[in-house]
Amino acid sequence: MAEFSYKAADRKGAMTQGNISAANKEMAIRSLRQQGLTPVSVQEGSVKIKADSDNVRLSREQVLNITSELAVLMRAGLPIDRGLKVLIDMSQEDEPKIVLEELLKTVKSGKGLSTGLELYERDFGGFYVNMVRSGEASGDLANVLQHLAEYLENAKEVRSSVVSALIYPAILMGVAVISIAVMLGFVVPQFESLFADMGDALPAMTAGVIAAGDFITGWWWLLLIIIAAVVWYVRHWISTDEGEYRWHGFLLKMPVLGLVLFKYEMANFSRTVGTLLGSGVSLLQALTIGINTVGNRHVKESLQDLPPAVKQGGRISASMESNGNFTPKVVQIVRVGEESGSLDAMMLELARVYDGDVKVGVKRALTFIEPILILFMGGAIALIIIAILMGIISVNDLV
Repeated sequence: MAEFSYKAADRKGAMTQGNISAANKEMAIRSLRQQGLTPVSVQEGSVKIKADSDNVRLSREQVLNITSELAVLMRAGLPIDRGLKVLIDMSQEDEPKIVLEELLKTVKSGKGLSTGLELYERDFGGFYVNMVRSGEASGDLANVLQHLAEYLENAKEVRSSVVSALIYPAILMGVAVISIAVMLGFVVPQFESLFADMGDALPAMTAGVIAAGDFITGWWWLLLIIIAAVVWYVRHWISTDEGEYRWHGFLLKMPVLGLVLFKYEMANFSRTVGTLLGSGVSLLQALTIGINTVGNRHVKESLQDLPPAVKQGGRISASMESNGNFTPKVVQIVRVGEESGSLDAMMLELARVYDGDVKVGVKRALTFIEPILILFMGGAIALIIIAILMGIISVNDLV
């Protein structure tokens, strides 16, 4: 069988392209016509298919829905092409429908589902594609999709719990900033005429608060420009290689939150490696893919020692222990998995333990942050009120 790349028109006249396997060019053309396509050009040799919908992006929720629904259909006995067709008919959103149609074209052309997913690797990720490829190789794609759905659901729950926990502090911080701005920009100027003739007799705290109020009312636009410029500069700096590296190092060194971030990254890595190993992927490939799922560059840098150690016949736990950046809990759990021959199960157990630690860590951090924000807001407002009262008392003393 040879590989041919083609461009063809479907029954509606829309152009499509792809690869097809056939004994020769004539058989490739015949196969395309049997699929309802009119060949425009057929050339020997495969090419990387470029989807017409390069600007289509799927959300995490849409990827999860596609995975869980396709897993249910395949476990019910439907072949992959019929399962995709059912999902296309069920889809009420444009983006998933476009992706599913591209996947169906790839499958009908004789390619595997993993080949079609490579077109949308930015949405599904290398981990997802390799999991599907392992399922196709083992003939157990339905169960692999079920594992993927569980993996994505678990990751969604962790993210949701973290985001939900951060909503209240974010609202509290916004209220604090707005309250202080309103006090300085609208309330304080109302008393300015009362203190206009006091000169040097005005208390320093009152004079400072009035000056701050004058600045906000007269130069609020400049303040917004400065804030926007600082935000732009910080974001630009973080987007650079050096800035990103330093920023990731700073996050890891933060009290309480740094350890939570480390555990979050290790949970992602452990869950990925454990899931891949359980699906038959080799240890070296599972480690490589797992490392690529880690976002923090310092954690990823620490994990880069693992694949070379495995290539040389060493143990992962020994490499982690010599690295010095991993907690004793991580090293011991990995060692138990290696010695018992159940590394996949122990990596998943490590992910489960760290997922729980992340949730507890976030809640613990918020128990410190929330009182600090409340004290900051209350202290700032109290300072403004005290400054105004001191000015009023000074006016009464002069009278």
